[in-house]
Amino acid sequence: MSQSSEREKSKSSQVAKSDTEWRQALTPEQFRVTREHGIERAFSHPYWQEKREGMYRCVCCGQPLFSSTAKYDSGTGWPSFYAPADQDAVSEHEDRALLMRRTEVRCAQCEAHLGHLFPDGPNPTGLRYCINGAALDLGTDDPDGKSTK
Repeated sequence: MSQSSEREKSKSSQVAKSDTEWRQALTPEQFRVTREHGIERAFSHPYWQEKREGMYRCVCCGQPLFSSTAKYDSGTGWPSFYAPADQDAVSEHEDRALLMRRTEVRCAQCEAHLGHLFPDGPNPTGLRYCINGAALDLGTDDPDGKSTK
């Protein structure tokens, strides 16, 4: 398949809903974080200290995002990962909010705001995907992320 065909396929598989539809599907906190680019308080979501194996999926669309095998304790109070489950699972965007220059991480399928990417993570990547727990749904029955939601 050509690159342009793959891009078109990717665009056609993206999830698009109105704010009203997202509000009906998500809790108020999930909506605030994922659709309004909010940030949850550090240490406020149970996933920051979650130890179970599984696949962390996008709470909005079910896209597999991060495997528990890439999760580590960064000491920040947010779930942190050194790599996404697949290179195409997330997208990166420049974020200049709050008078800082950061890299925002979004779900590549539905554009949900997930968190931010920092260059201070562990080996093997040296990256820290600092992700809001409210943007995630842990599937412990599907650790490789192969099943559909």
